Amino acid sequence: MRKVALVGAGKMGISHLSILGAHPKVDIVGVCDSSKIVVDVLKRYSKFPCFTDYDEMLDKANPDAVVVAVPTKYHSALVKKAVTQKRHVFAEKPLSLSSIEGLELVKLVEEKKIVNQVGYHNKFIGTFRQLKRLIGSGYLGDLFHFQGEAYGPVVTRPKNSNWRGDPKEGGGCLMDYASHVIDLLNDVVGPIKKVKGSILKSCYSNDVEDAVYALVATEDDLSGVISVNWSDESYRKMSTSITIVGSEGKAVCDATQIKVYFKTNDVPKGYSKGWNIKYVTDFTDNVDFYLRGEEYSAQLDYFVEAMSGNVANSVNTFRSAWETDHVITLIKQNSN
Repeated sequence: MRKVALVGAGKMGISHLSILGAHPKVDIVGVCDSSKIVVDVLKRYSKFPCFTDYDEMLDKANPDAVVVAVPTKYHSALVKKAVTQKRHVFAEKPLSLSSIEGLELVKLVEEKKIVNQVGYHNKFIGTFRQLKRLIGSGYLGDLFHFQGEAYGPVVTRPKNSNWRGDPKEGGGCLMDYASHVIDLLNDVVGPIKKVKGSILKSCYSNDVEDAVYALVATEDDLSGVISVNWSDESYRKMSTSITIVGSEGKAVCDATQIKVYFKTNDVPKGYSKGWNIKYVTDFTDNVDFYLRGEEYSAQLDYFVEAMSGNVANSVNTFRSAWETDHVITLIKQNSN
């Protein structure tokens, strides 16, 4: 059993707590939140030891690992404290408010040689993993272009300010929404190294952008477009998709299905020349506990298995999350 503590009992924190609480290889030894009301509720309705002081939890609970699910501006201090004590860390995305701050965390976890992971759950969705395999095996030929998109109804009218509208809290469409798309593109087509121009557009927010449009490229000059808008109420919830165009075919992929067009008969098993449609259920592994989607349990299970040495600590590492932070910085620097 691995002793795990969690700090930050908000929406994502409670989700992580539910999954880890049901995990057969995890013992929840502490839950920490700055809200006394939240802690009182957890004390009354859960079996977990609860704290309002992070240092006290680390000292008394002595966890092997800490799940950090607090606002981004607090990541650096809380992660550093855990890592300095050689505790493994799973942190929510994005890793940090700046690529400079994030690089400090990368160097620290690599120096201490502790397991580190960031909650970019899309890498654990079967359709996106299948897209990466098809590209890696060369079935789409030489890649010409890619497009990453995400739309959803997060901010659809002017409203009172909260963390989503405060750039110092990690708010804004770029950090909160577009980061998912950037991180996924970095994984599927190779790290984005150039931003040739970008537009950060406000629709309803006063201090942050509600839409992000950017022309980007990888190190090999593979061109791409990022289009993200969290003020699109034509969507019921966040919808993320990637389109890839290559010399031997085309793929359009989202969290529910992957549509692939092959120009020739040189196709992988289970596919044919022309258009093919496969669904996420064709690629989804079973998980012990389902909540919001298999991918949320799968990412935490991977973290637990990495701590046990059963899998390599190679998916969603702090370093890959820092590469996403770096692209965010480039988009800001090149915005009109």
